[in-house]
Amino acid sequence: MSGVTTRIHQDGRLLTIDRTQDCEPILEDNKRLQAEPQSRKSPFRHIARIPNVIVEKWLAEEIARGNRTIRWGSKELDELIAKKLKDPAWAYLRTDRKQVFI
Repeated sequence: MSGVTTRIHQDGRLLTIDRTQDCEPILEDNKRLQAEPQSRKSPFRHIARIPNVIVEKWLAEEIARGNRTIRWGSKELDELIAKKLKDPAWAYLRTDRKQVFI
């Protein structure tokens, strides 16, 4: 996981793990890729580039909702990511369509 930093803090019995990543280069690259033409018919087109910390956040949220079976690299996580990428709030992660700002 390129560029991901992990910091562990302990205060008595409380353990906190912070994961951070400089996402700006990924987001800038996404903007550039959105502007490039891409064949919609190709089964191998580039759909999105998602920073690792965001996927980790989505995974943690799903586990917090009670889903104890979801795992990194599973088909279930792939389905969750596909669902998130359909949400307009995450459109900036997509590389296959230009963002529209209103």
